Amino acid sequence: MKKLFFLYVFLAFLYGCGTSKSVLSADKAVVVTTIDLVNVTNDRVSVTINPGSFSKQKISFFIPKTVPGTYSEDDYGQYIQDLKAIDYQGNELLVTSIGTNEWNISNATKLDKITYYATDTYDNEGELSDPVFSPSGTNILKDKNFVLNLHGFVGYFEGLKEIPYEIIVSSPSNLVPTTSLIKKQDDTNTTTDTFIASRYFEVVDNPILYAKPNLASFDINNITVNLSVYSPNDVYSAADLKESMELMMRAQKAFLGEIDGTKEYNILLYLSTLDENDASGFGALEHHTSTLVVLPEQMPLETLEKAMIDVVSHEFFHIVTPLNVHSKEIQYFDYNDPKMSEHLWMYEGTTEYFANLFQIQQGLIDEADFYKRIIDKIYNSKLYDDAMSFTTMSRNVLEDPYKGNYANVYEKGALINMSLDIMLRDLSNGEKGVLWLMKELSKKYNNDTPFEDDEIIGEIVDLTYPEIKSFFDTHVIGNTPLNYDDILASVGLRITDIQERSGYFLDGEIPFIDIDQTNNDAIFIRSDIELNTFFTDLGAQGGDTIMSIDGMPISLESIRPIIGQSFRWTSNRKITMVVQRGEEELVLQGKVGTPTVKVSTIVPLDDLENTPQSEIRRAWLKG
Repeated sequence: MKKLFFLYVFLAFLYGCGTSKSVLSADKAVVVTTIDLVNVTNDRVSVTINPGSFSKQKISFFIPKTVPGTYSEDDYGQYIQDLKAIDYQGNELLVTSIGTNEWNISNATKLDKITYYATDTYDNEGELSDPVFSPSGTNILKDKNFVLNLHGFVGYFEGLKEIPYEIIVSSPSNLVPTTSLIKKQDDTNTTTDTFIASRYFEVVDNPILYAKPNLASFDINNITVNLSVYSPNDVYSAADLKESMELMMRAQKAFLGEIDGTKEYNILLYLSTLDENDASGFGALEHHTSTLVVLPEQMPLETLEKAMIDVVSHEFFHIVTPLNVHSKEIQYFDYNDPKMSEHLWMYEGTTEYFANLFQIQQGLIDEADFYKRIIDKIYNSKLYDDAMSFTTMSRNVLEDPYKGNYANVYEKGALINMSLDIMLRDLSNGEKGVLWLMKELSKKYNNDTPFEDDEIIGEIVDLTYPEIKSFFDTHVIGNTPLNYDDILASVGLRITDIQERSGYFLDGEIPFIDIDQTNNDAIFIRSDIELNTFFTDLGAQGGDTIMSIDGMPISLESIRPIIGQSFRWTSNRKITMVVQRGEEELVLQGKVGTPTVKVSTIVPLDDLENTPQSEIRRAWLKG
């Protein structure tokens, strides 16, 4: 899974992851599910599940609490309504709800089918303090769009997760499905689509996007890639993104070499309107042969392409881990009582690292851009508990205080892999790195062969060098922060500070100001980032609320034109800014100047060019 942590909502305002015979009779070895996307009422979809006949008097039906790749408890059962169990005579059986995600059915030997309604998650995101991450959520928009993350529509029976499913979907004639699920071919039926899955995991692992036809396809080294786009206002077509996606994925395949996880890959892109009842969690969720991406439709094409490169490359690299190399906790995932693996440093950290490393190795970005990404991750990682054991956090990621540190998998998780990569390059004279390591592990472990959670680090040490054990014991299992100065010095690099030009209120896409929703949407100066000289020279501080600028009261409405005007300000322009600091109101005056901001960067050590360190650096950056 890849979450994008940026203030797009704010910017939009500014710019207007064997059946038991005692349970199921042998004459019914498939769970038949029907989903009606035609007769939608009040944003509810009718679902019917026919499991065949049972030999037990009581049986439990479940909707997942959590699903692989999300690392959060989302309770998808809360979106299921009016669940009924029907016997063969059409009468209702007794159903007892157990918590949010489980229903117990009495007289199950008489059970013919279960019926219920499923509501979507997108409509409720704005109402919840901890909403479902949009790429793992669902959308129901009658006659226009359906995002079917099937764990939000289809459940499983106790003990029956390993039997086949047949999913029959009736949909509006103007919408087409895109999915990696196997589709039954039936030329005589044009009103329904029938998909088959060998077990419940395949149901969860294969989202379906129903939308108007908006598709593009291309082939890369025997992999067919399909891109399906839902753009509610027809702002973007799949053709707009085809070239950048093809260039990126061709580079990814060149980077991976002989690692090959699929013959078909589907990219499902949902573009949000940013309306209050639309998706607001931006990023993507990985699946074995597809990814579902959610991004704002308002993004300029160049920004959209960059976001797609970042998130889709991350999700595609998940074919290496955990979709290929993974532990038993993932192989035998329990959707309602999950036991989490301790190796998020690998599943998300290695994946995020590769999503950046391949771009420098394949020439999609230059060294300066790559170093900036590393610096940003170092800075962002410090926003979390840098002294928290990564394996402990991973094992307990569904609980406090560990779940609050989950997002560090994209920051420190990637940096752990960078450090490991540099160490391996150094110890092998440039020949081996993390990609080599993952290729070696994938020779033993794959989709059907998981590793033991508490043994894989020992196996990595056996494959590599004794020094690697100390690294894991100290920085991954242990709680000692990484020493980036020492790590970078081993490849002839150092971290230094420089001044860079910024805007007055924005540093590129990053605002120096934000909206205080607890204070009538007041505009305040951020305290969680380095401020530019425009604010510091005026005497402004992080946390100050901006009351007025040049006599103009500041609000959501008035700040927008001021930001627009600031792009034309000259350095000699004088400004008066009134701010509220605690109980005190202050008047700040001065020239706006030429704003710069102090940033850290990575540069070569002046005296270490054409040395063993620089040779290791070339092997690291160029593969």
